[in-house]
Amino acid sequence: MRRILMESFVALLFVAPVFAQQGGTSLRLVAAIPLPNVDGRIDHFAVDLQGRRLFMSALGNNTVEVFDLKTHQRLHTISGLHEPQGVLYDPASKRIFVANGDDGTTVVFDGATFQALDTVHLSSDADNVRLDAAAGTVYVGYGEGGLGMIEASSGKQVGEIPLPAHPESFQLEKSGPRIFVNVPNASQIVVLDRAKRSVVARWRLGEYAANFPMALDDAHQRLFVVARRPAELLIFDTGSGKLVGHLAAVGDSDDVWYDAALKRIYASGGEGFISVFEQTDADHFRALAKIHTAPGARTSFFSPELSRLFLAVPHRGAQQCELRVYEVIK
Repeated sequence: MRRILMESFVALLFVAPVFAQQGGTSLRLVAAIPLPNVDGRIDHFAVDLQGRRLFMSALGNNTVEVFDLKTHQRLHTISGLHEPQGVLYDPASKRIFVANGDDGTTVVFDGATFQALDTVHLSSDADNVRLDAAAGTVYVGYGEGGLGMIEASSGKQVGEIPLPAHPESFQLEKSGPRIFVNVPNASQIVVLDRAKRSVVARWRLGEYAANFPMALDDAHQRLFVVARRPAELLIFDTGSGKLVGHLAAVGDSDDVWYDAALKRIYASGGEGFISVFEQTDADHFRALAKIHTAPGARTSFFSPELSRLFLAVPHRGAQQCELRVYEVIK
């Protein structure tokens, strides 16, 4: 309790001067939670909306950090992991799924007690995690090329879908059976049919490379990918697979999000800022804001239900590790 109170006090001291530096019409910094004992690279996030908790994969620290979003305090640390990369909370089973890059395992935890319940062994490099809530299936990207399928209620592997190389971010459409997968080592976006468990299309990127983050506007059939070489936001028509637009974006991006309510895109990057884009119609966007953050702050999480964007700032030299919380300005 003493540590939590001290962290909250330090957070208040830190946030005040930062507020003065943040402006614009898209995001406003409302909290910064210091994490003095978290070192190394930070990867992806998940949220428990009912419990108002956020889960952060601290890959280099071999932990998952759990936060109370009502109080902006750290609640718990899940330790003993092996390079946690992806994390997911399933509200139906009330379980946490953590994908580990070092040993290829996906460990299933009880969402209330944080006790380990099951372990799924994939070949290697378990990474991004997604949930098909209707089917009760958790998908995990892993290894030299595949999506593992885990039954959420039992924590047991029930299948897999092969890919040509290691998958990075992927998105499941709600209007159909497709999964869109970034496969940067193949310079492709691979389209899967999750009912048939097979590849149905491959979209080549041409002059673009290092396609890691991805977001989906399912309602308007638009897929958003941020390439790192060159650093651009790419907009694809999911019906045709054609590139319909592109804009300069933050470098070293690892997460991108589509805000359907405000028709915006948020892309976080290790270059040290968040690129914010505004949609004018299905195929046209404009740069809305460039919000300076910190070097290496490339992973983030957007919750439309909470109107919040969460950003991971890693420890680098004098720069301390922290979780920043941004409010969406409507």
